[in-house]
Amino acid sequence: MTDKITALYCRLSQDDMLQGESNSITNQKAILKKYADENGFRNTAYYVDDGVSGTTWERDGFKEMMSDIEDGNVGIVITKDLSRLGRDYLKTGELIEMVFPDYDVRYIAINDGVDTLKSENELMAFKNIFYDWYARDTSKKIRAVFKAKGQSGKHLSNPIYGYKHSETDNNLWVIDDEAAEVVRKIFHLCIDGYGPAQIARILTEEGIPTPTAYALSQGRDNVHKNANLNRWGMETISGILEKPEYAGHTVNFRTHVKSYKNKKRVDNPKEDWLIFENTHEAIVTQQEFDLVQEFRKNKRRPTKHEEVNPFSGICYCADCGKKLYLCRATTMTVDQEHLKCGTYAKDKNGCTIHFIRTIVLKEIILGELNKMISFVKENEGEFVQAAMDNSVRKQSSELAKSRKKLKESEKRIAELDRLFTRLYEDNVSGKISDERFAMMSAGYEDEQKKLRATVAELTAYIDTAEQKSADAPEIMHELIEKIVVHAPDKSSGHRTQEIEIHYRFDVAVTTAVADSMKYDKKRKAA
Repeated sequence: MTDKITALYCRLSQDDMLQGESNSITNQKAILKKYADENGFRNTAYYVDDGVSGTTWERDGFKEMMSDIEDGNVGIVITKDLSRLGRDYLKTGELIEMVFPDYDVRYIAINDGVDTLKSENELMAFKNIFYDWYARDTSKKIRAVFKAKGQSGKHLSNPIYGYKHSETDNNLWVIDDEAAEVVRKIFHLCIDGYGPAQIARILTEEGIPTPTAYALSQGRDNVHKNANLNRWGMETISGILEKPEYAGHTVNFRTHVKSYKNKKRVDNPKEDWLIFENTHEAIVTQQEFDLVQEFRKNKRRPTKHEEVNPFSGICYCADCGKKLYLCRATTMTVDQEHLKCGTYAKDKNGCTIHFIRTIVLKEIILGELNKMISFVKENEGEFVQAAMDNSVRKQSSELAKSRKKLKESEKRIAELDRLFTRLYEDNVSGKISDERFAMMSAGYEDEQKKLRATVAELTAYIDTAEQKSADAPEIMHELIEKIVVHAPDKSSGHRTQEIEIHYRFDVAVTTAVADSMKYDKKRKAA
């Protein structure tokens, strides 16, 4: 006997909890303490891992115990059985036969009759293998249940930022209004032309709590331990912008673990994702989500300048079809900033120079948008119809489903009204008892209440979707799909360029001619 610690190690996993009280932490502590007292082991200390699998070694209690062992403070380790130490037969065997002896630590597994001081324990290796097999079999069963749940369209994870569990149905996500407003702000900033790094900076400067900070303020503890509570990260913004869940869809099987022993999560390819549409209320419209995904395809590094370049990602070369990129420097004046063909910049023989100053392009676009506004005022009916037709084409599937569901719900409500009448008559005539009537009418009333709520939501959604289709977009990126810049023409003595403006709603493709000298004179006159 020495004054070193007698480590009483307890571990309980989620699977062990299903087996009842025998494996509970309380029961393990009682067994270990009783054994230590009866055998004269002094200076006992508990090391506990509650709710942690035996196939992983990333356990706080276990790591604390190993740290004390490595410091030479522990003389004996006692567990209820071998499986409490771990369910990986290779690692468990290494600990018992190599690591513990190196530090002169005696190991005892009470129920398995293992005591490294008294015998060689020839059967210990086989017992460890059996425990390992048990963990493997349990893992297979859990994966099968998990897969079935995911294939049924139920959420496999806790609600993401912007959602919370429904109070009546734990499988249903409902909107968390406070967080949802931040999500909408992020999407709208992206549509306005801000990149993830710029959006993160804006939210941080405005003092908006990060998702982790917000979760902690709501009393949730399932958060990332090392997350920054005071600063939004670019990766966080990117993750939010890429989640179809915000458009009302469920996405399952994004990741998988390598094995039942290696818990590291690996991303699945997108074609292996399982997506169920319209499973919960959307925070952003499908149109807004699709627009953001289109912008995200044209990712660009944020510039050192504060203002956002409105033409990034939408200007193309008329000859090679490549994007034009912005040339901007602190040594350049505003009049010198320009867009240049990416192919020509890399290879002078790959394309001709397609160069246009942003100040000129801005004036052209503003002029053409003013013409479009005049066209809208003079031909409002034609414009609205064209815009609506295009929007309906893009959202036809979604709207068609909503309209169909709305019609079915309204039909069922009317049918329930008729059933109520018939049910009441049957009760009065004595065909059904009062108890049966009460039970059936309560069920019908509950169904009708839910249907009326569904009808209200669908009606609001359809009205909003159709209204958005009819309204002229308020920002350039919602209005213009792309701008095609042609090579300059100097045959007239002036440097002129043809510019094609392609609108998203397919009403028209307008062509403008840029005359650099003309726009320079206009600016000087102003």
